[in-house]
Amino acid sequence: MYLKKILVAIALLGLVGAAYFAYFVYNTMLKPNTAFNNDTAYIYVRTNATYPEVREQLETLLENIDSFDVLAKQKKYTTNLKAGRFAIKRGMSNNDIINSIRSKNLPITLSFNNQESLEKLAGRISSQIEADSTSLVEAMNDAAFLSENKFSKASALGMYIPNSYEFFWNSSAKLFRERMLTEYNRFWNDSRKAKAKAIGLSQAEVMTLASIVYEESKQASEQPRIAGVYMNRLRIGMPLQADPTLKFAAYQLPEYKNTVIKRVLNVHKEIDSPYNTYKNAGLPPGLIAMPDISAIDAVLNFEKHSYLYFAADAQHLGFHKFAKTLSQHNANAREYQRYLSSQGINK
Repeated sequence: MYLKKILVAIALLGLVGAAYFAYFVYNTMLKPNTAFNNDTAYIYVRTNATYPEVREQLETLLENIDSFDVLAKQKKYTTNLKAGRFAIKRGMSNNDIINSIRSKNLPITLSFNNQESLEKLAGRISSQIEADSTSLVEAMNDAAFLSENKFSKASALGMYIPNSYEFFWNSSAKLFRERMLTEYNRFWNDSRKAKAKAIGLSQAEVMTLASIVYEESKQASEQPRIAGVYMNRLRIGMPLQADPTLKFAAYQLPEYKNTVIKRVLNVHKEIDSPYNTYKNAGLPPGLIAMPDISAIDAVLNFEKHSYLYFAADAQHLGFHKFAKTLSQHNANAREYQRYLSSQGINK
């Protein structure tokens, strides 16, 4: 009888222990442990991050961070962190969360538009991935990389085709650069290469001219006509006389830093710079900005016509009037100059 009581007691203790263990497993591993109302929250784990850094992000997202700590230690997550962007869905358990943040790195959609320089591009990219702007600028300007891939500092901006791309958030500066080189080579397919050869321009020259066309007009519908004007000028050896190149040359000078040139004046035409296309024939040494794809294709498919001149259209701002003769062009230009003066735009 006494032995039977002992066995019953042991059984009861076993049941209590099993119940406690089941409760512990449920509370630590299986119980929902999120504290946000949205469907999904994201954490960003930097390269070489420590567990306390990750824990700080999780603390505001979880109801019970202590139970998470227990399981994270048990599953060795605290010493085996993975960098990246990870999703936590509302209602996830600690076990689900750990499985997600150590193995399900989610890509982001990285995008950039027409940046004016590598420095500004680096700033735009660093706001979207882990790499900082300093490391990006260094990677973009790396002399060995540029030389190996037949770019110069003047043409390097042309390697970055404005678009949207899928990246992992923890991408490094060098990985971003290598991916952009791949995308550049993919963009320059056989068709585009053949068109560049047919019009007598190298890829770098197409990008340079496209940057001028884009700065002249954001209207995709008239970019091929503008490109045609410049191709006509190149063909007969006439200077491009592109106002955007004067602005670019001016902005390289200390006296024009942090200024906006709204009206090109004769003084700008006297700037001593290889980018002054009033003084220098042919294309400038490199891009003056990052061209849109529409401008690149506008150069490759430029409109064939007899126009040699164009001026901004005061009646349809954003568009231009085209002319075949200098006298007609001067009349168009005077009309636009009068408009600028009427708006008090003198510089």
